[in-house]
Amino acid sequence: MQPQSPQSLAYHFASVKDPRVLKRSRHKLIDILVIAICGVICGADDWVSIAEFAKAKADWFRGFLELPNGIPSHDTFGRTFSLLDSPTSTIKDRKSSHPH
Repeated sequence: MQPQSPQSLAYHFASVKDPRVLKRSRHKLIDILVIAICGVICGADDWVSIAEFAKAKADWFRGFLELPNGIPSHDTFGRTFSLLDSPTSTIKDRKSSHPH
């Protein structure tokens, strides 16, 4: 993969911690994030429609994502996003660890 420019989605999401068991993960987290963001921008509103969008645009995604095991399934998108910390939970954690 080429170096990431500051304007790329991959650059902005490179610091997201991967909560998955790495040895059991078939897909790169950054690939999942970028596909999901692109899918939502293009009107996908659930994991099935994001996976369908990704399959329809697979050649385009292969131009800038590694996709070592192809396009993730809708179940993979759902499982992965269910493990990620939401911005709300991150804010709550910070507040609870720093009482006023």
